Amino acid sequence: MKKLTEKEVTVFLKENLMDWTFEKDTILRNFKLKTFVEAFSFMTAIASEAEKMNHHPNWENVYNKVNIALNTHDVGGVSLKDFELATHIDLIAKNYTN
Repeated sequence: MKKLTEKEVTVFLKENLMDWTFEKDTILRNFKLKTFVEAFSFMTAIASEAEKMNHHPNWENVYNKVNIALNTHDVGGVSLKDFELATHIDLIAKNYTN
């Protein structure tokens, strides 16, 4: 697994994950859900997928908001693993967000 360049990350986000941003070797996305229970359920669904991938997000939850930051610690930045998990997160989000 290799660390992707800033240009590789920027191009991939623009073409595939437009709701994600890139900052300090991390891709980020914030979600706003209807309730705390919905936000927690969303996180649980992501946790299940992340565990299967053995790739876990850095995240925080305050009431109905979930902020997710992805990077690959082993490479010190963003790798293809982060894009794969972000794609799964976006698919899961379709069941929770408007």
